[in-house]
Amino acid sequence: MGAPAVTVVLQVSDTHFGTERAEVVEALVEWSAQQRPDLVVVSGDITQRARPQQFRAARDWLDRLGAPWLAVPGNHDIPLFDVWTRFRRPYGRYSAAFGDDLEPVHQSHDLLVIGVNTTRPWRHQDGVVAARQVDRVAQCLQGATPGQLRIVVVHQPMGVARAEDRRHVLRGHAAALQRWASAGADLVMGGHIHLPYVREMERLARPLWVVQAGTAVSRRVRAGVPNSVNLLRWGQGAAAGTCHIEQWDFSAADRSFRLARVTDLHPPRP
Repeated sequence: MGAPAVTVVLQVSDTHFGTERAEVVEALVEWSAQQRPDLVVVSGDITQRARPQQFRAARDWLDRLGAPWLAVPGNHDIPLFDVWTRFRRPYGRYSAAFGDDLEPVHQSHDLLVIGVNTTRPWRHQDGVVAARQVDRVAQCLQGATPGQLRIVVVHQPMGVARAEDRRHVLRGHAAALQRWASAGADLVMGGHIHLPYVREMERLARPLWVVQAGTAVSRRVRAGVPNSVNLLRWGQGAAAGTCHIEQWDFSAADRSFRLARVTDLHPPRP
């Protein structure tokens, strides 16, 4: 008999194609081939200025990662300076590269992953989760099976680790967290602030963690924070229902991704 199956999810965020670093792009393709993820989650800001060539480059690179993917748009994926397009066809260029479904859902034996579009054409950076979106996600979560890890994917963060980042928190986050926790969500993945961390949210009906990714391949890194991605491992091979979340940082010296941190979570099962 073979080893018990483990499902591997790669989270990449804030690639900002148009500002990508070629050596990091290639290193991540090579590393992904070694890790062989079952699903790639892209949590927004795929491009820098929502230009067609940036979307094409991003889609070509994503296809090279060699796995099915689920993506949601970020605020940078709506044209900023082309005002007519921003308000008349804000997601036209995104859809041409990544499809018309801005809130995709992925289901497998071990996973339920639900995308939420938190961007709005009339907002420059701030994200919003509306009541109808909260309801849709909750209904989907209630249909999950006991073995599925339940993940919601947004762009702007649902919780922050530093006081100076509070201005970036998703509008409507408090009601969404309460409802989604009650419906059985385990993780909410996000990006936007280019800072990787895992944080358990407090005063909810059940444990729920915010999992934030740094910028995967862009030169728009924070001071002292390298390019990074998250790798999640879950399934029958994980120890007693443990969800392993690995942060992998790009090492300029090695020109490769290196394991930087492992966080073990124990999502409660029904």
